[in-house]
Amino acid sequence: MSSHVDADRSFAGGGRAVSQGKHAAVRRRHEKILELIQVGGFVAVGDLAGRFSVTPQTMRRDINILAEQGLLQRFHGGVGPALSTENVAYTDRKILCRDEKRRIARDMAQFIPPKSSLFINIGTTTEEVAQALMNHERLRVITNNLNVAKILTGHSNIELIVAGGVVRHRDGGIVGEAAADFIRQFKVDFGIIGISGIDMDGTLLDYDYREVRAARAIIENSRKVFLATDHTKFGRNAMVRLGHLSEIDALFTNRMPPAALEAVLKEAEVALHVAGG
Repeated sequence: MSSHVDADRSFAGGGRAVSQGKHAAVRRRHEKILELIQVGGFVAVGDLAGRFSVTPQTMRRDINILAEQGLLQRFHGGVGPALSTENVAYTDRKILCRDEKRRIARDMAQFIPPKSSLFINIGTTTEEVAQALMNHERLRVITNNLNVAKILTGHSNIELIVAGGVVRHRDGGIVGEAAADFIRQFKVDFGIIGISGIDMDGTLLDYDYREVRAARAIIENSRKVFLATDHTKFGRNAMVRLGHLSEIDALFTNRMPPAALEAVLKEAEVALHVAGG
């Protein structure tokens, strides 16, 4: 299982990283807070402070940091899961769990042989997968992610095909029915997808129905589907249903999923790869 990154990261408004905490213990406490909320829903501030042996003021500071990142929602007297209608800002997602995403990407890259054809969709974790694939030989990559295209451009060992459609300015994703129609023209060896959330019943969730259409086309036109996601997506809310874990062939992550998700994976015979584990 992967090790912890070195520092906690905190954010101010506007989606800009402004400081890094001094202690890894703070970041670990933040992770545990999110895990408790994902499993139990609403939790009182006082209960959280007591559980972690910190003052209510310290706990409220932790909660403010996590709420500004869009990872939880504040209520009177406590906190609950984040709203299902809006994702974390792209600039913040690039930083969150960055080391874990890189380990996931390196792990997945080992399972992509030379001379493969593949889709790579929208997401900061799939962008790390693109980075990990740059030295593979003779790949053919189709993507609806301008950031992936930028990463892979100029590498003579990779033939790059970019889908057409509407470009989301906030993250360079190409979405909509035109993108989905373009993807449906191909049948590839591997579909590499990211996700915004995985419900405890195995439902794959996202925020933008236009993005989901392209992701569905990738799933339906790939011989094998690999899902790359860090542990913060386990139990996370999002509004739009993409599909189900049973539709993928392998899940690549950085930490063992909760027991409920692990049972879903076993029932569906989905391979589980825990980076560093």
